[in-house]
Amino acid sequence: MSDFSMDLNDDQITLRDWVHGFAEKEMRPIAAEWDEREETPWPFIQEAAKLGVYGLDFIMNAIRDPTGLSMMIVLEELAWGDAGLCMSLMGTTLGVAAIVSNGTPEQQMEWVPRCYGTPDDIKLAAFAVTEPDAGSDVSSLRTRALYDEAKDEWILNGTKTWITNGGIANVHVIVASVDPKLGSRGQASFIVPEGTSGLSMGQKFKKMGIRASHTAEVVLEDCRVPGSCLLGGKEKLDEKLARVREGRRASSQAAMATFEATRPAVGAQALGIARAAYEYALDYAKERKQFGRLIIENQAIAFKLANMKTSVDASRLLIWRASWMAATRKPFTSGEGSMSKLFAGETAVRVTEEAIQILGGYGYVRDYPVERWHRDSKIYTIFEGTSEIQRLIIARAISGVHIR
Repeated sequence: MSDFSMDLNDDQITLRDWVHGFAEKEMRPIAAEWDEREETPWPFIQEAAKLGVYGLDFIMNAIRDPTGLSMMIVLEELAWGDAGLCMSLMGTTLGVAAIVSNGTPEQQMEWVPRCYGTPDDIKLAAFAVTEPDAGSDVSSLRTRALYDEAKDEWILNGTKTWITNGGIANVHVIVASVDPKLGSRGQASFIVPEGTSGLSMGQKFKKMGIRASHTAEVVLEDCRVPGSCLLGGKEKLDEKLARVREGRRASSQAAMATFEATRPAVGAQALGIARAAYEYALDYAKERKQFGRLIIENQAIAFKLANMKTSVDASRLLIWRASWMAATRKPFTSGEGSMSKLFAGETAVRVTEEAIQILGGYGYVRDYPVERWHRDSKIYTIFEGTSEIQRLIIARAISGVHIR
């Protein structure tokens, strides 16, 4: 029997320290500027690509870690640097995850490199599921995909909303309904290549947080893509639809397969924000004096920090467990992926709010970063499954009951 250890190995420690250095030197100094600008930080993405932090090789090396932890370590450190800038780098990975989850090996080979481009020619990807009338309720998607057999093309029509890199991405992965009568089991994922007519950007959203990350609508109007752009291929889709129509169990939904793989990664970003706020508040409390003594000497402050640190560490353990389970192909029998995202997201909101309280008036002004971290944190209880949806998934998993 092998010894149990929670120590990171040398490669993981080297990776963590390298990414932390990048976050400290390249992200922290420019975070406030790009938050104010609310624009895609192209110079930053290009610099990240040149340094090796944005690109296929970097992501694949992190994902290939057999323990599952390297990607979580990377995301925690990048979000510690700044969540908006982190999302500007990592928004592409959601599209990549959709291709890897649903595509054939040939499709993965063709399209994943095209999601990143090169340091001299940066590319972005987007994953488009949510619609104006279908957010948490993925089964209600109205975007339709009709097959034109004569031309071997799929025709996409619909509107997607809240899409990271939406409309500016070079590769869009669109989840659409092939057979609306089958709900979420009648959906498939399609790649829309760069330059395809019929795809356009709708409204770009002005957001509360993660403002260096581009979020917009994607409008599809008679958007035609080749048959080869159906992820998984038509034969596999036809087999899945036939199973569903006959009442047999279908494989995982197109959208859900991606979200299952990415929930711990979303939690890791929330963890990075929470840790940043905790560390900042701790340092402040050890330097700030009121009534003749350091504020850390007051139980009211010290106990807040104790709770913050406990929640931060508990979040990391839940994220690492879920990532390790996914990497070692252990099933999420109790919604462990959802647990990690739920707890870390709510921890980030609570810890950043407490950091503001500890700093007092200074926490509320933009001269200090904690108000930005609080704004950034809130989205982690909303996107890729709200906290309520995560609780629903966990409750169904532990009870075996289809709770509504």
